[in-house]
Amino acid sequence: MSISISEQAARRIEEIRTEQGFSADTALRVSVVSGGCSGLTYNLDFEKSPGDASDQVFEDQGIRMVVDMRSFLYLAGTMLDYSDGLTGLGFHFNNPNAARSCSCGESFSL
Repeated sequence: MSISISEQAARRIEEIRTEQGFSADTALRVSVVSGGCSGLTYNLDFEKSPGDASDQVFEDQGIRMVVDMRSFLYLAGTMLDYSDGLTGLGFHFNNPNAARSCSCGESFSL
């Protein structure tokens, strides 16, 4: 299993990466950290090179993603999507492992 990205999310990631002056080979770091109203929250950041030999590296829609092994256990099979509609602007994680999510969709629990 891997992490996948929708076309809309890939386009927005490319836009943000360009706006922030990162090169096309800069990876997207996807991680899970403690926090949020449900206990765990998602984190996205740009990273020029994988930080650890145990990092999992995936590529989808032309976006290279780096995920630490602990976060990957929570994220396996997740689809990263992006919406710019009236019902929710921003990135959304469609995570099949989440047993419960908060109403804002930024945190989850297992």
